[in-house]
Amino acid sequence: MVWRATILTLFPDMLPGPLRLSLAGKALERGLWALEARDIRDFATDKHRSVDDTPAGGGPGMVMRADVLARALDVVADGRPRLLTSARGRPLTQARVRELAAGPGAVIVCGRFEGVDQRVIEARDLEEVSIGDFVLSGGEIAALALLDACVRLLPGVMGKEASGLEESFGAGLLEYPHYTRPQAFEGRPIPDVLLSGDHKKIAAFRRAEAERLTARRRPDLWAAYVAGRKAPKDPGNG
Repeated sequence: MVWRATILTLFPDMLPGPLRLSLAGKALERGLWALEARDIRDFATDKHRSVDDTPAGGGPGMVMRADVLARALDVVADGRPRLLTSARGRPLTQARVRELAAGPGAVIVCGRFEGVDQRVIEARDLEEVSIGDFVLSGGEIAALALLDACVRLLPGVMGKEASGLEESFGAGLLEYPHYTRPQAFEGRPIPDVLLSGDHKKIAAFRRAEAERLTARRRPDLWAAYVAGRKAPKDPGNG
C-alpha cells in the first residue's frame, strides 16, 4: 500500500517544493509515496472564495472558518491521521514520525492567519503538531518538514535501511559525531578508536559521545533518557 499524503493549504503551488529533490523526490517518482495538494479555497461557497473571517470577541488578524475547512476535510477523510500544523501543538518527535510513517499516510492542514476556528479542530479531531517554539507565516513549511521526516523512513527510500537506525532521537539521544577522510584536518585527527577496527570499542565511544552531547545540548532529552534507564523493568509473566 502506497503511503499517501494529502495537504490542505491556501497555497497548493508550494507543494511539493523542495521535496521534488533528493530522496523524497526520487521516491515520489518511483511511486513509493503519493502527494496531493488541495486548495482550501475550492471549498468556499461565496464568489470571493472566502476562507477566513474576523475573530469572535475582537482582536487582530483573521481566523480560518470552521465550515469551509470542515468541507475540505470531509472530502479527503478516509481514516488517515488528520494533523494541523500549529505553533501551539505538541512538539513533533521522531517517535511520532515513525508511527505516521508506519501507517497509511496523513492528511495535513496548513494553518494560516491567527489560527483555525477551535470548533473544527474539535469536531474533526485534528491533531495539532509543532516543529518548534517559533512562529511561521503559514504551515506549509512545517508540512514539508513533517513529510520529509516521514518519507525518508518508508521502505526503499533510503539506500541503506541501517542508515536510519542510529540517528538523533532514535534511542532518546542526539547522534554521535561523524568523521571521514582526510585522517588529519587542520591539526585535528580522527579519534584513534574509530580507526582501531575494534567494533565494541567503537560502539562504546559513539554511545559515550552521544550521551555527552545530549547532556550538554539537550538537558530535557537527557533527563528523560536517564529516567528511562532508571525505570524498573517489567518482569512480565515469566
